[in-house]
Amino acid sequence: MTGPSLGSLRVTGATLHYEVRGQGPLLLLIPGGTGGAASFDAIADDLAAEYTVATYDPRGMSRSTLDDPGAEQSVAEHAEDASRVLELLSPGEPARVFGSSSGAITAVHLLTACPERVERLVAHEPPLVEVLPDAAEHRALLARVAETFRTQGLMPAMSVFAAGLKAGESTTDGTTGDASTGPEAQLRLPPQAAARAERTMADLPYFVGRIVPRFMSYAPDLPRLEALSDRLVLACGQDSRGELTYRPAAFLAERLGTELLHFPGGHTGLTTHPAEFADALRKALRG
Repeated sequence: MTGPSLGSLRVTGATLHYEVRGQGPLLLLIPGGTGGAASFDAIADDLAAEYTVATYDPRGMSRSTLDDPGAEQSVAEHAEDASRVLELLSPGEPARVFGSSSGAITAVHLLTACPERVERLVAHEPPLVEVLPDAAEHRALLARVAETFRTQGLMPAMSVFAAGLKAGESTTDGTTGDASTGPEAQLRLPPQAAARAERTMADLPYFVGRIVPRFMSYAPDLPRLEALSDRLVLACGQDSRGELTYRPAAFLAERLGTELLHFPGGHTGLTTHPAEFADALRKALRG
């Protein structure tokens, strides 16, 4: 299969880099962490046999540049970016959407804000910790991460964050998972994924400093989600049980009365089990 077609899209305050491959109904893949469009390289060609697959680097990441590098970020603004990509590539027609980790938070807001654009959404481990009964504990963890980042720097902050995730006491989106920043995480990854993780290290300060605090403090509109639950598929990694990244999707599935799907691997199953993950996603998109 030939490589993807590349493009750029001007949005408010940024220029987005996006990629398109395949043919068929549109499937938009929204990345989490600092992975960007490249995080889907292992599954995009597979899915492109059935779909027109589009993905992009979120604003401020990799090739999607901000007009103001110091601009604050918001879930709503990132969801508007996704809506603009859909408008460009599937004007007037709703599309299938997949989001993982912080990208799943973007996708959830996209569904509630622009339901006319979303035919079906598969949200894989969105770290929507504000829906949990013990949300205050996770806010405390984020405060410790922010203070460590401010006083000691990036890697100590990442260590605090990773420890919170391991303990199941807090944590987010895919920070350490999607970026695969720690030495232990890199050892677990295939060579191509480890190389990508190295390339995305430059995005970590932005992600930890401006994405994680805003995204993990985001509270979805639960009544709105309930009304749209027939379009929402919540999924977790089968190896994520007991981790914070698992709990919000499980909580929402019970709250909304919907099935919780289990995908291969853990929070980063997309990277560690790409073929099996693509197959599970394909089935979830079909319903």
